[in-house]
Amino acid sequence: MVGNRARAAIIRSRQITGLTPEVIAELIAEVGPLWHERHQAGLASRPRSRAVGAGAKHKLVFIDRLLATLVHLRHGATHDVLACWFGVDRSTITRAIGEVRPLLATRGCTIAPGIRLRTLAEVVDHLGASGQTGIIDGTEVRVRRPAAGRKDREKFISGKKKQNAVKSMVVTDADGRLLFCSPAQPASCADITHARQLGLVKVLADGPVVEVLADAGYQGLGARTGGRVVTPPHRKFKKDAPTGTRRCMNASAKLTPPAASGSSTASRT
Repeated sequence: MVGNRARAAIIRSRQITGLTPEVIAELIAEVGPLWHERHQAGLASRPRSRAVGAGAKHKLVFIDRLLATLVHLRHGATHDVLACWFGVDRSTITRAIGEVRPLLATRGCTIAPGIRLRTLAEVVDHLGASGQTGIIDGTEVRVRRPAAGRKDREKFISGKKKQNAVKSMVVTDADGRLLFCSPAQPASCADITHARQLGLVKVLADGPVVEVLADAGYQGLGARTGGRVVTPPHRKFKKDAPTGTRRCMNASAKLTPPAASGSSTASRT
């Protein structure tokens, strides 16, 4: 486990965790009791073969478990690297991240004192009540290639980045403040398909009238949501050009001979 000085340095450095010491203190005070309660419930759920207090003690206290999870989420550091950093086994880091991540996910996004958003429906209701414009986009995080023989192994290959990754949909307001981040899934799924699977179409259609800005990856959601999702127009290809424009293009092509053919004729003469 890391020493007190190293732990304090990690907490003070915002570049490492992405959070201020005040926010980390709030997470420790709020998530710590939840983790301890789940841990005790897990111990009580199986028959006890030892006396209370017996057995091996935790080498990784909750603060270190939280810091390891924050570093992993921010920088994508592998469990092996974190294990060397915190002085424990790799399986301990894997177990710690698996326990802390769900607690952070259920906590939601705090946008104001006493206001916390956990679901897409709550986000849409907040945008409608405040009259703000929302922004949605998909983000991808590179992951290690799944083991050979794993089912649906190819689903992790991203068509955009040409690498193994997982994808999440992020919703922010016009000021860039995070309101919602969906659970990650294999990156081969298109952005618009991911949004439909999360129920964004139904939430926007049944919720208050809000305006949500999106990129070209979400083209088509505007018609499904009554114009609530605003996307860039489709690109106009030459085959879809108007008749007058096509005629002008054909006429200019006949009047202007190709440069390659002119140069080859000159070389032959």
